[in-house]
Amino acid sequence: MRELDGAGTRSVVAVQRLQAAYGDAVTRRAWQEVVALFTAEASVHIDTRTRPAFTLADPQAIATFIEQSLEGFAFFEFAILNAVVELTGETTANGRVYICELRHDHAGEWTQAYGLYRDRYRRSDGHWRIADRRYTSLARTGARVESFVFPDPPH
Repeated sequence: MRELDGAGTRSVVAVQRLQAAYGDAVTRRAWQEVVALFTAEASVHIDTRTRPAFTLADPQAIATFIEQSLEGFAFFEFAILNAVVELTGETTANGRVYICELRHDHAGEWTQAYGLYRDRYRRSDGHWRIADRRYTSLARTGARVESFVFPDPPH
């Protein structure tokens, strides 16, 4: 890991705040706030490991997908377990965010889903946003407990 100067440190902190803002907005189901955290051309690739992988192509589609996915839960909390940021330029960065979703459905079942976001971030107009996200499921609890092989690094 390289040493950071003052500007680099401010950028890393700003991206960490972006990561936390995403978790906060999803937990509160604040969908327009979620939209604002992505660049206009952002995409999210989702691999749940139990159905075919797919890609969402813009911030509104991303927020709508999450909103519809959470309709089945009376309680939902998004928790960041660990996150790292690596600056790749003055206005670009990569990150990994390990997450746990704590969920209670309307039928009364508690489940947890563990996953990994591999992100690319971009700063424009003074704000860092998510430019690209690749989600991979790592494990799930519930009626069936599932765990998956750790994903290969992106190419």
